[in-house]
Amino acid sequence: MKKEFVRQVVVFEDHFKEFRKTLDRETLKKLYQVLTLIMSVESIPSKFLKAIKGRKGLFEIRIEQGNTCIRIFCCFDEGNLIILFNGFQKKTQKTPVEQLDRAETLMKKYFDQKNEQSNG
Repeated sequence: MKKEFVRQVVVFEDHFKEFRKTLDRETLKKLYQVLTLIMSVESIPSKFLKAIKGRKGLFEIRIEQGNTCIRIFCCFDEGNLIILFNGFQKKTQKTPVEQLDRAETLMKKYFDQKNEQSNG
């Protein structure tokens, strides 16, 4: 029986794909478990998906595997669509500003391209 998903996850450009190549097998396994959970449940626990304060519309997917903490930036579009941007391995408590700025730039680019396509 095919499982019904409440959300769809898509990747914007190749930033997430490049980041994914740097992860070990166990971390990748955990990543896919978390993405499946995000696609499957109505209410996503904040342990796995959290809005970023001060960055309107930007969220982070949070994955912890052993001593490894990774974050993947994303946003919602059209309610049930999650767009993945860049990811990084977290080494300190504070998320690096350059990673946040990069994610925000990618999000703006995504919506600009989408608006161009719908107006073009």
